[in-house]
Amino acid sequence: MASKEEIRASHRARRALVTPAALQIAGAGIARHGLAWATELTRGTPGMFAAYLGVGSEPPTLDLLTALHGAGHRILLPVCEPGLALSWVYWTPASEFVRSRYAPILEPAGERHDTAVMRHADGIILPATAVDFSGNRIGQGGGYYDKFLAALASVIPAGTPASDGGPLPSLPSAAVVYDTEVLPAGSIPAESFDRKVAAALTPAGLLRLQR
Repeated sequence: MASKEEIRASHRARRALVTPAALQIAGAGIARHGLAWATELTRGTPGMFAAYLGVGSEPPTLDLLTALHGAGHRILLPVCEPGLALSWVYWTPASEFVRSRYAPILEPAGERHDTAVMRHADGIILPATAVDFSGNRIGQGGGYYDKFLAALASVIPAGTPASDGGPLPSLPSAAVVYDTEVLPAGSIPAESFDRKVAAALTPAGLLRLQR
């Protein structure tokens, strides 16, 4: 079995070859299927979702954020804090972005909220470089989301365990990846601190992962 670092490096190398035209097509598909997922979770009423801004060769999410906002949903985007913690800022298309003090990313400016704000969320849209059909996820390698998902369990009681006994996030979760980054069950090494995801959101559709 390949290590997480090997899988992450391989997928990042392939992502670097994605053309601007392919990015545009991918962004449209992610927006369409992500909005349908959000509509299903909220039964067509305005809700609230934690998400993130995909940049560079990452699967694009700006179209999804815009579509969610246009449908009346509130959107929270992450801000990196010391100690690999995340806080959250409400985003709109008019939001200003600033350079993070702790990571090489842009973050929304505005009032910051801690993990407790997730008590009002309907779902979480997560970054990833790969997922498998066991629900295992490889993130960007920074550790922020592993720590956030662990903290989430203390704010919201955990849901049903996955089929292999591993913990699922307390809220419906979908990791955004390209279609080729959804791997067979058991492809990704799982460690005790890892948190599974329930679905993969790809340009081609939403895939329910094994639970």
